[in-house]
Amino acid sequence: MAFPTFTLHSKLESAIFNGHPWIYRDHLPDFHDLETGEWVQVISGKARAYGLYDDSSPIAIRLFGREEPSAGFIAERVQTALELRQMLFDKNTNAHRLISGEGDFLPGITVDRYGRYAVVQTYADCLETILPEVVRALSKGSFPLKGIVRRVDGVMQSLWGELPPPELSILENGLTIIANLYDGQKTGLFLDHRDNRALLGRLATGKTVLNLFAYTGAFSLYAARGGASKISSVDIAPAAMEDAKRNFALNGFDPEQHDFLAADCFTLLETYVKEGKKFDVVILDPPSLARSKDNRYAAARAYKKLNLLALRCVNDGGMLASASCTSQISPDHFKEILLEAGLDARKRLQILQENGHAPDHPVPVAFPEGRYLKFVLTRVL
Repeated sequence: MAFPTFTLHSKLESAIFNGHPWIYRDHLPDFHDLETGEWVQVISGKARAYGLYDDSSPIAIRLFGREEPSAGFIAERVQTALELRQMLFDKNTNAHRLISGEGDFLPGITVDRYGRYAVVQTYADCLETILPEVVRALSKGSFPLKGIVRRVDGVMQSLWGELPPPELSILENGLTIIANLYDGQKTGLFLDHRDNRALLGRLATGKTVLNLFAYTGAFSLYAARGGASKISSVDIAPAAMEDAKRNFALNGFDPEQHDFLAADCFTLLETYVKEGKKFDVVILDPPSLARSKDNRYAAARAYKKLNLLALRCVNDGGMLASASCTSQISPDHFKEILLEAGLDARKRLQILQENGHAPDHPVPVAFPEGRYLKFVLTRVL
Protein backbone atom coordinates (compact mmCIF):
# COMPACT_ATOMS: atom_id res chain seq x y z
CA MET A 1 0.00 0.00 0.00
CA ALA A 2 1.28 3.47 -0.88
CA PHE A 3 1.37 6.04 1.92
CA PRO A 4 1.84 9.81 1.75
CA THR A 5 5.48 10.36 2.69
CA PHE A 6 7.37 13.09 4.53
CA THR A 7 11.15 13.18 4.17
CA LEU A 8 12.37 14.86 7.35
CA HIS A 9 15.62 16.43 8.49
CA SER A 10 18.42 13.97 9.19
CA LYS A 11 18.64 15.17 12.81
CA LEU A 12 15.45 13.15 13.49
CA GLU A 13 16.93 9.89 12.21
CA SER A 14 18.06 8.58 15.59
CA ALA A 15 14.80 9.41 17.39
CA ILE A 16 12.66 7.82 14.67
CA PHE A 17 14.87 4.73 14.47
CA ASN A 18 14.78 4.29 18.25
CA GLY A 19 10.99 4.53 18.33
CA HIS A 20 10.17 8.00 19.63
CA PRO A 21 6.44 8.42 18.94
CA TRP A 22 6.14 12.16 18.19
CA ILE A 23 6.83 14.39 15.19
CA TYR A 24 6.18 18.06 15.94
CA ARG A 25 4.57 20.36 13.40
CA ASP A 26 7.65 22.51 12.90
CA HIS A 27 9.47 19.45 11.54
CA LEU A 28 7.05 19.20 8.59
CA PRO A 29 7.05 21.20 5.35
CA ASP A 30 4.70 24.18 5.34
CA PHE A 31 2.61 23.00 2.41
CA HIS A 32 0.88 19.63 1.97
CA ASP A 33 -2.63 18.37 1.34
CA LEU A 34 -3.00 15.80 4.12
CA GLU A 35 -6.13 15.53 6.22
CA THR A 36 -6.45 14.65 9.90
CA GLY A 37 -6.53 10.89 10.48
CA GLU A 38 -4.52 9.84 7.41
CA TRP A 39 -1.80 7.24 7.77
CA VAL A 40 1.55 8.64 6.64
CA GLN A 41 5.13 7.46 6.28
CA VAL A 42 8.07 9.48 7.59
CA ILE A 43 11.67 9.01 6.47
CA SER A 44 14.80 10.49 7.97
CA GLY A 45 18.08 9.12 6.70
CA LYS A 46 17.80 5.35 7.01
CA ALA A 47 14.97 5.52 9.57
CA ARG A 48 11.37 4.96 8.56
CA ALA A 49 8.11 4.89 10.54
CA TYR A 50 4.35 5.15 10.10
CA GLY A 51 1.85 7.27 11.95
CA LEU A 52 -1.38 9.26 12.00
CA TYR A 53 -1.36 12.86 10.81
CA ASP A 54 -3.21 15.54 12.79
CA ASP A 55 -3.90 19.00 11.46
CA SER A 56 -4.54 20.77 14.77
CA SER A 57 -2.32 19.25 17.46
CA PRO A 58 1.22 20.60 18.08
CA ILE A 59 2.21 16.96 17.63
CA ALA A 60 1.58 16.68 13.89
CA ILE A 61 2.24 12.95 13.59
CA ARG A 62 1.90 10.21 16.19
CA LEU A 63 4.12 7.32 15.16
CA PHE A 64 3.11 3.68 15.65
CA GLY A 65 6.37 2.05 14.61
CA ARG A 66 8.50 0.94 11.69
CA GLU A 67 6.06 -1.65 10.34
CA GLU A 68 3.37 -0.69 7.83
CA PRO A 69 -0.11 -0.48 9.40
CA SER A 70 -1.95 -3.70 8.65
CA ALA A 71 -5.30 -5.25 9.44
CA GLY A 72 -5.44 -6.37 13.05
CA PHE A 73 -2.32 -4.67 14.35
CA ILE A 74 -4.29 -2.27 16.58
CA ALA A 75 -6.18 -5.19 18.12
CA GLU A 76 -2.88 -6.99 18.74
CA ARG A 77 -1.50 -4.01 20.63
CA VAL A 78 -4.65 -3.76 22.73
CA GLN A 79 -4.38 -7.45 23.55
CA THR A 80 -0.71 -7.06 24.51
CA ALA A 81 -1.66 -4.19 26.83
CA LEU A 82 -4.40 -6.25 28.49
CA GLU A 83 -2.03 -9.18 29.03
CA LEU A 84 0.25 -6.91 31.08
CA ARG A 85 -2.63 -5.80 33.31
CA GLN A 86 -3.72 -9.39 33.85
CA MET A 87 -0.27 -10.01 35.35
CA LEU A 88 -0.30 -6.91 37.55
CA PHE A 89 -3.60 -7.11 39.42
CA ASP A 90 -5.63 -9.49 41.54
CA LYS A 91 -9.20 -9.35 42.86
CA ASN A 92 -8.25 -6.68 45.43
CA THR A 93 -7.83 -4.04 42.70
CA ASN A 94 -10.33 -3.46 39.91
CA ALA A 95 -9.45 0.10 38.89
CA HIS A 96 -6.33 0.70 36.82
CA ARG A 97 -5.03 1.80 33.45
CA LEU A 98 -5.72 -0.67 30.64
CA ILE A 99 -4.01 1.25 27.83
CA SER A 100 -1.39 3.89 28.54
CA GLY A 101 -0.97 5.61 25.20
CA GLU A 102 2.65 5.85 24.14
CA GLY A 103 3.55 3.40 26.91
CA ASP A 104 1.57 0.68 25.13
CA PHE A 105 2.61 1.82 21.65
CA LEU A 106 -0.83 3.31 20.98
CA PRO A 107 0.18 6.98 21.17
CA GLY A 108 -2.39 9.54 22.21
CA ILE A 109 -5.04 7.21 23.61
CA THR A 110 -5.58 6.04 27.19
CA VAL A 111 -8.15 3.71 28.70
CA ASP A 112 -8.86 3.38 32.42
CA ARG A 113 -10.84 0.56 33.97
CA TYR A 114 -13.29 1.18 36.82
CA GLY A 115 -14.73 -2.22 37.66
CA ARG A 116 -16.96 -3.22 34.75
CA TYR A 117 -16.53 0.06 32.87
CA ALA A 118 -13.70 1.43 30.73
CA VAL A 119 -13.17 5.17 30.17
CA VAL A 120 -11.36 6.24 27.01
CA GLN A 121 -9.45 9.49 26.51
CA THR A 122 -8.05 10.62 23.16
CA TYR A 123 -5.60 13.49 22.89
CA ALA A 124 -5.86 14.29 19.16
CA ASP A 125 -8.55 14.22 16.49
CA CYS A 126 -6.50 11.88 14.31
CA LEU A 127 -7.12 9.03 16.77
CA GLU A 128 -10.74 8.77 15.60
CA THR A 129 -9.24 6.65 12.81
CA ILE A 130 -8.30 3.83 15.18
CA LEU A 131 -10.82 4.37 17.99
CA PRO A 132 -13.41 1.88 16.63
CA GLU A 133 -10.73 -0.83 16.46
CA VAL A 134 -9.57 -0.09 19.99
CA VAL A 135 -13.13 -0.24 21.33
CA ARG A 136 -13.88 -3.46 19.48
CA ALA A 137 -10.73 -5.12 20.86
CA LEU A 138 -11.53 -3.96 24.40
CA SER A 139 -15.08 -5.29 24.19
CA LYS A 140 -13.70 -8.73 23.28
CA GLY A 141 -10.78 -8.58 25.72
CA SER A 142 -9.95 -10.49 28.85
CA PHE A 143 -11.56 -8.00 31.27
CA PRO A 144 -15.36 -8.45 31.41
CA LEU A 145 -16.85 -5.03 30.72
CA LYS A 146 -20.40 -3.72 30.72
CA GLY A 147 -19.60 -0.49 28.95
CA ILE A 148 -16.86 1.51 27.23
CA VAL A 149 -17.32 5.27 27.39
CA ARG A 150 -15.60 8.62 26.97
CA ARG A 151 -16.29 12.09 28.33
CA VAL A 152 -16.35 14.87 25.74
CA ASP A 153 -16.97 18.47 26.80
CA GLY A 154 -18.48 17.24 30.05
CA VAL A 155 -20.88 14.82 28.35
CA MET A 156 -20.52 11.06 28.77
CA GLN A 157 -20.71 9.15 25.48
CA SER A 158 -21.22 5.42 25.11
CA LEU A 159 -18.78 3.79 22.69
CA TRP A 160 -19.96 0.27 23.44
CA GLY A 161 -22.39 -1.28 25.91
CA GLU A 162 -24.09 0.67 28.67
CA LEU A 163 -23.31 3.93 30.44
CA PRO A 164 -21.93 3.67 33.97
CA PRO A 165 -24.04 4.73 36.95
CA PRO A 166 -23.61 8.32 38.19
CA GLU A 167 -21.43 6.99 40.95
CA LEU A 168 -19.73 3.67 41.53
CA SER A 169 -17.26 2.23 44.01
CA ILE A 170 -14.05 0.49 43.06
CA LEU A 171 -11.44 -1.54 44.90
CA GLU A 172 -7.81 -0.45 45.20
CA ASN A 173 -5.57 -2.75 47.21
CA GLY A 174 -8.64 -3.81 49.17
CA LEU A 175 -9.87 -0.28 49.91
CA THR A 176 -13.25 0.91 48.65
CA ILE A 177 -13.09 4.26 46.85
CA ILE A 178 -15.90 6.26 45.26
CA ALA A 179 -15.36 7.03 41.57
CA ASN A 180 -17.35 9.70 39.79
CA LEU A 181 -16.76 9.06 36.09
CA TYR A 182 -19.03 11.90 35.00
CA ASP A 183 -17.58 14.85 36.91
CA GLY A 184 -14.39 13.62 38.58
CA GLN A 185 -10.81 14.66 37.88
CA LYS A 186 -8.99 12.85 35.08
CA THR A 187 -11.20 9.88 34.18
CA GLY A 188 -12.53 9.65 37.74
CA LEU A 189 -9.56 8.97 40.01
CA PHE A 190 -5.79 9.43 40.01
CA LEU A 191 -4.76 5.84 39.35
CA ASP A 192 -1.06 6.53 38.75
CA HIS A 193 -0.30 7.12 42.48
CA ARG A 194 -1.57 3.70 43.60
CA ASP A 195 1.81 2.35 44.73
CA ASN A 196 2.84 5.67 46.26
CA ARG A 197 -0.32 5.65 48.37
CA ALA A 198 0.50 2.15 49.56
CA LEU A 199 4.02 3.24 50.53
CA LEU A 200 2.72 6.15 52.60
CA GLY A 201 0.17 3.90 54.23
CA ARG A 202 2.90 1.57 55.48
CA LEU A 203 4.80 4.48 57.05
CA ALA A 204 1.87 6.34 58.63
CA THR A 205 1.46 4.31 61.82
CA GLY A 206 0.97 6.58 64.82
CA LYS A 207 1.76 9.74 62.85
CA THR A 208 -0.02 13.02 62.22
CA VAL A 209 -0.57 13.52 58.49
CA LEU A 210 -1.33 16.59 56.37
CA ASN A 211 -2.56 15.64 52.89
CA LEU A 212 -2.65 18.66 50.55
CA PHE A 213 -4.47 18.75 47.21
CA ALA A 214 -6.18 15.66 48.58
CA TYR A 215 -9.00 15.39 46.00
CA THR A 216 -11.24 12.63 47.44
CA GLY A 217 -8.68 11.59 50.04
CA ALA A 218 -7.05 8.45 48.63
CA PHE A 219 -3.67 9.14 50.29
CA SER A 220 -5.53 9.91 53.51
CA LEU A 221 -7.45 6.65 53.27
CA TYR A 222 -4.24 4.62 53.05
CA ALA A 223 -2.82 6.58 55.99
CA ALA A 224 -5.93 5.76 58.02
CA ARG A 225 -5.56 2.07 57.22
CA GLY A 226 -1.90 2.33 58.20
CA GLY A 227 -2.85 3.58 61.65
CA ALA A 228 -2.19 7.33 61.45
CA SER A 229 -3.19 9.07 64.67
CA LYS A 230 -4.67 12.17 63.03
CA ILE A 231 -5.17 13.07 59.35
CA SER A 232 -5.92 16.48 57.88
CA SER A 233 -7.10 16.37 54.26
CA VAL A 234 -7.20 19.62 52.29
CA ASP A 235 -8.62 20.42 48.86
CA ILE A 236 -10.10 23.56 47.39
CA ALA A 237 -13.22 21.67 46.21
CA PRO A 238 -15.85 21.19 48.93
CA ALA A 239 -17.45 18.32 46.98
CA ALA A 240 -14.14 16.45 46.98
CA MET A 241 -13.89 16.80 50.74
CA GLU A 242 -17.42 15.43 51.17
CA ASP A 243 -16.46 12.42 49.04
CA ALA A 244 -13.30 11.98 51.15
CA LYS A 245 -15.46 11.75 54.27
CA ARG A 246 -17.67 9.18 52.57
CA ASN A 247 -14.61 7.15 51.56
CA PHE A 248 -13.52 7.03 55.20
CA ALA A 249 -16.94 5.85 56.31
CA LEU A 250 -17.15 3.22 53.55
CA ASN A 251 -13.95 1.66 54.86
CA GLY A 252 -14.91 1.69 58.53
CA PHE A 253 -12.97 4.80 59.61
CA ASP A 254 -14.76 7.50 61.56
CA PRO A 255 -14.44 10.77 59.58
CA GLU A 256 -15.25 12.70 62.75
CA GLN A 257 -11.87 11.67 64.15
CA HIS A 258 -10.05 13.51 61.34
CA ASP A 259 -10.13 16.91 59.59
CA PHE A 260 -11.44 17.61 56.09
CA LEU A 261 -10.84 21.19 55.00
CA ALA A 262 -12.07 22.90 51.84
CA ALA A 263 -9.35 25.52 51.46
CA ASP A 264 -6.65 26.88 49.18
CA CYS A 265 -3.53 24.86 49.96
CA PHE A 266 -1.06 27.73 49.39
CA THR A 267 -2.96 30.01 51.74
CA LEU A 268 -3.46 27.34 54.38
CA LEU A 269 0.24 26.44 54.39
CA GLU A 270 1.15 30.10 54.89
CA THR A 271 -1.25 30.21 57.83
CA TYR A 272 0.20 27.06 59.36
CA VAL A 273 3.74 28.43 59.03
CA LYS A 274 2.73 31.62 60.86
CA GLU A 275 1.01 29.57 63.57
CA GLY A 276 3.91 27.14 63.90
CA LYS A 277 1.63 24.18 63.23
CA LYS A 278 3.51 21.01 62.29
CA PHE A 279 2.87 17.40 61.26
CA ASP A 280 4.85 14.16 61.14
CA VAL A 281 4.03 13.61 57.45
CA VAL A 282 3.12 16.19 54.80
CA ILE A 283 1.90 15.03 51.38
CA LEU A 284 2.05 17.44 48.43
CA ASP A 285 0.32 16.29 45.25
CA PRO A 286 -0.64 19.47 43.34
CA PRO A 287 -2.18 19.54 39.86
CA SER A 288 0.02 20.16 36.86
CA LEU A 289 1.43 23.67 37.07
CA ALA A 290 2.73 23.94 33.48
CA ARG A 291 0.96 22.96 30.27
CA SER A 292 3.82 23.95 27.97
CA LYS A 293 7.57 24.67 28.04
CA ASP A 294 6.75 28.38 28.23
CA ASN A 295 5.26 27.83 31.69
CA ARG A 296 7.95 25.62 33.21
CA TYR A 297 9.89 28.40 34.97
CA ALA A 298 6.75 29.75 36.63
CA ALA A 299 5.89 26.17 37.59
CA ALA A 300 9.32 25.65 39.12
CA ARG A 301 8.88 28.78 41.25
CA ALA A 302 5.45 27.59 42.41
CA TYR A 303 6.80 24.13 43.29
CA LYS A 304 9.65 25.69 45.27
CA LYS A 305 7.25 27.93 47.21
CA LEU A 306 4.93 25.00 47.97
CA ASN A 307 7.73 22.74 49.15
CA LEU A 308 9.39 25.50 51.17
CA LEU A 309 6.14 26.14 53.04
CA ALA A 310 5.52 22.41 53.47
CA LEU A 311 9.01 21.81 54.88
CA ARG A 312 8.36 24.42 57.54
CA CYS A 313 5.32 22.40 58.59
CA VAL A 314 7.17 19.08 59.07
CA ASN A 315 8.30 17.96 62.51
CA ASP A 316 12.00 17.26 62.94
CA GLY A 317 12.60 13.73 61.69
CA GLY A 318 9.28 13.72 59.88
CA MET A 319 8.61 13.13 56.21
CA LEU A 320 7.68 15.18 53.17
CA ALA A 321 6.14 13.25 50.28
CA SER A 322 6.28 15.60 47.32
CA ALA A 323 4.89 14.92 43.85
CA SER A 324 4.77 16.62 40.47
CA CYS A 325 2.72 15.55 37.48
CA THR A 326 4.07 18.41 35.34
CA SER A 327 5.79 16.78 32.36
CA GLN A 328 7.76 20.00 31.72
CA ILE A 329 9.64 19.43 35.00
CA SER A 330 12.11 16.53 34.71
CA PRO A 331 12.89 14.20 37.64
CA ASP A 332 16.33 15.79 38.06
CA HIS A 333 14.87 19.30 37.93
CA PHE A 334 12.28 18.36 40.52
CA LYS A 335 14.99 17.17 42.90
CA GLU A 336 16.87 20.42 42.33
CA ILE A 337 13.71 22.29 43.36
CA LEU A 338 13.51 20.20 46.54
CA LEU A 339 17.18 20.92 47.25
CA GLU A 340 16.64 24.67 46.89
CA ALA A 341 13.54 24.56 49.08
CA GLY A 342 15.45 22.60 51.72
CA LEU A 343 18.32 25.08 51.73
CA ASP A 344 15.95 28.03 52.11
CA ALA A 345 14.09 26.24 54.90
CA ARG A 346 17.41 25.31 56.54
CA LYS A 347 16.47 21.65 56.47
CA ARG A 348 18.48 18.58 55.52
CA LEU A 349 16.59 16.19 53.27
CA GLN A 350 17.21 12.47 52.93
CA ILE A 351 15.58 10.79 49.92
CA LEU A 352 14.00 7.60 51.24
CA GLN A 353 12.35 6.61 47.98
CA GLU A 354 11.91 8.08 44.52
CA ASN A 355 9.04 6.73 42.44
CA GLY A 356 7.13 7.47 39.27
CA HIS A 357 3.77 6.15 38.26
CA ALA A 358 2.52 2.62 38.88
CA PRO A 359 3.49 -0.18 36.43
CA ASP A 360 0.15 -0.03 34.62
CA HIS A 361 1.52 3.27 33.26
CA PRO A 362 4.60 1.89 31.43
CA VAL A 363 7.14 4.15 29.70
CA PRO A 364 8.97 3.15 26.49
CA VAL A 365 12.76 3.37 26.73
CA ALA A 366 12.77 5.67 23.69
CA PHE A 367 10.25 8.07 25.26
CA PRO A 368 11.64 9.52 28.52
CA GLU A 369 9.04 12.32 28.33
CA GLY A 370 6.49 9.66 29.21
CA ARG A 371 7.65 9.69 32.81
CA TYR A 372 5.52 12.65 33.80
CA LEU A 373 4.94 11.73 37.47
CA LYS A 374 7.62 12.38 40.04
CA PHE A 375 7.19 11.27 43.65
CA VAL A 376 9.98 11.86 46.15
CA LEU A 377 9.69 10.74 49.76
CA THR A 378 12.14 12.57 52.02
CA ARG A 379 13.03 12.60 55.69
CA VAL A 380 13.31 16.13 57.04
CA LEU A 381 16.00 17.03 59.58
